Amino acid sequence: MPRQLPEIPGTTLFDGAQAMKGYALNKMCYSFNSAENRQAFLRDEDAYCARYGLNTAQREAVRRRNVLDLIAAGGNVYYLAKLAGILGLDVQDLGAQQTGMTRDAFMAKLVAAGR
Repeated sequence: MPRQLPEIPGTTLFDGAQAMKGYALNKMCYSFNSAENRQAFLRDEDAYCARYGLNTAQREAVRRRNVLDLIAAGGNVYYLAKLAGILGLDVQDLGAQQTGMTRDAFMAKLVAAGR
């Protein structure tokens, strides 16, 4: 019997099921270790996503630059970091998405907290 993990509201756990769900997405992100692949993605992002067999939800999340949706679609944050870099997103952008804040509001919150 599989072990029941506690549910953490607002958190997508990356487990075996998520790994299988996100295999194509994570494989694509891993391919970005190559500069040639990064350039191919930038030239025709939809064709590149199709080349790796991303499903509709994954492709839409890429189009919208929505990291939380990419995680929900099976993306592993360590692989997604490669994609975020190509898209020009940094840690403050990701933190803003995770908290539902604008980037400026998120940065102000960090400054106010003394970070």
